[in-house]
Amino acid sequence: MATVHNPLYSPEQLSAKDRKRLDALLKQIDLESDRFLGYPCTRDFDYSALYPFLNYPLNNVGDPYVDSTFRLNTHDIEREVLEMFRQFTRAPKNNFWGYMTNGGTEGNMYGIYLARELHPNGVVYYSEDTHYSVAKILRLLHARNIMIRSQSNGELDYEDLRETLRIHRDAPPIIFANIGTTMKGAIDNIGEIKNILKDLAIPHYYIHADAALSGMILPFVETPQAFGFDAGIESISISGHKMIGSPIPCGVAIAKKNNVERIARSIEYIGTLDTTLSGSRNAVTPLFLWFALKTQGEAGFKKIIQRCLHMADRTIEMFADVGIEAWRNRNSITVVFPRPNKQVLKKWQIAVHRDVGHVITMPHVDEKHIAALIKDMKPR
Repeated sequence: MATVHNPLYSPEQLSAKDRKRLDALLKQIDLESDRFLGYPCTRDFDYSALYPFLNYPLNNVGDPYVDSTFRLNTHDIEREVLEMFRQFTRAPKNNFWGYMTNGGTEGNMYGIYLARELHPNGVVYYSEDTHYSVAKILRLLHARNIMIRSQSNGELDYEDLRETLRIHRDAPPIIFANIGTTMKGAIDNIGEIKNILKDLAIPHYYIHADAALSGMILPFVETPQAFGFDAGIESISISGHKMIGSPIPCGVAIAKKNNVERIARSIEYIGTLDTTLSGSRNAVTPLFLWFALKTQGEAGFKKIIQRCLHMADRTIEMFADVGIEAWRNRNSITVVFPRPNKQVLKKWQIAVHRDVGHVITMPHVDEKHIAALIKDMKPR
């Protein structure tokens, strides 16, 4: 490893007061990380082998598949990660493109942006259980849109979709499909959506899939719901810091190459194509995902997912034992239950919406966490 001479910033330059502040912050974060049940981020990982890379100004600027004149990058590692996700999502090998994003929101923005560029007069259809960021994305892109009702389990209401599409048959539909909704882990039925489009004789459409968490669950279960490119989607967004785990938020956006080529622009001074939403991109997060995927492999993630699903079922049982009704959707690790009081919400960082809350049984969640949560929920 190269030695950094006379660094601009070093720990010795911090005052005793500032060092004490960092120590206190680390102690607080460590405490809170053991009471982290309501959000889908894996806590258990060790990337210390990658720390030397933090001594360099790495930047994955531009298209990961085109060489750049800026060579302090990890494009080759990024491409390996993307190839693994290509296999997970069953994207066509001869018509595949992707890049690593800073998270699910960017991946969803990319999918909607691509769809809007292909269908300028298109209308985006999304359910009321869709992640809050999508409404913001639609405003930013000035995309025409219509919200569709959801079923009680969080899944898209297909009858409402059918009737709404019928009324607006003149505009190409851009369907935003949830492959695991934020609050209930519901998975929209891609096959049913395509049947509706076929029944209504709508030839031109685009389906984007938001698979932030479930995109790293469904490839590893025995009977997954259809969600990939073989099911008929055009693009997909999957988070990296959720099921895989990363100290920095990240994700992947995957799309069909022939669609991406429609928006590509050549940028001379970086010597590459401008095909991504951001210019400078994180070059460290591809290392994290590469490291995790290489060390665990498909067999390892199957075991992790099975353990998480088992813990979800065990959580439902433990709630039932004290008279609290809880449930989950198929192939989901999101356990839904009645909204608890404010003290419980704050202590255990429980996500809530209206009258429900949820626990997400990520790899770091075990029975002792659920038992402690239930103890705090029981009437005293």
